[in-house]
Amino acid sequence: MIEVILPVLDEIEALPGVLAGMPDGYLPLVVDNGSSDGSGDLARSLGARVVVQPIRGFGAACWTGLGASTTEVVCFMDADGSLDPTELAAVAEPVVEGRLDLCLGRRRLAPGSMPWQARLGNRVLAAELRRRTGLALRDLGPMRAARRAELIGLGLADRRSGWPLEMVLAGALAQWRIGEVTVGYQRRAGGRSKVTGTIMGTLRASREMARLLGDHPGTDPKFPGRGQVTR
Repeated sequence: MIEVILPVLDEIEALPGVLAGMPDGYLPLVVDNGSSDGSGDLARSLGARVVVQPIRGFGAACWTGLGASTTEVVCFMDADGSLDPTELAAVAEPVVEGRLDLCLGRRRLAPGSMPWQARLGNRVLAAELRRRTGLALRDLGPMRAARRAELIGLGLADRRSGWPLEMVLAGALAQWRIGEVTVGYQRRAGGRSKVTGTIMGTLRASREMARLLGDHPGTDPKFPGRGQVTR
């Protein structure tokens, strides 16, 4: 069994479809990050395990879910309906089989699924990540898989929007085998992203990630990353 950590903040419109789409062997672990629309109660009523992290922040929710998880391999996935849960197995498989230590879902964007500022920011961030670490990544995808104990051992400290980037940077520094597989990405259910749905939100996230790139010891341009891409 593999637990799927789902950070949730007011995703009541998307949750039924996300939970119903979980493939056999994948258990949803919903982290209610201060929802005011009853998302946590809905998830419980649909049979999901729910833990609560009232302190807002994507990283705070992910870290809480990781601490509450119990399976050897864990996945992370946005709960806004943009990702297809049936593709979790493709992301987890390289980790389960021991070919990768961290596998990311490289997003294949459907028309209108991501605002221009988010596309641009993600492209620039991926290019800088490749330059500084040697990792052959094209996306910092939110669907990902890793082994729970090893991930906890990285000691990730960011509790906001820099969490996904810090995971890759810390993994690269630890000489993890990091790669990506392609997954679909659709327009999210129930409105725009809370982080990248506006220009100001994108700028705040970009500043957080720029700080991580500047501060993390794994960002030396000469760092011998062990990036690996799977298709």
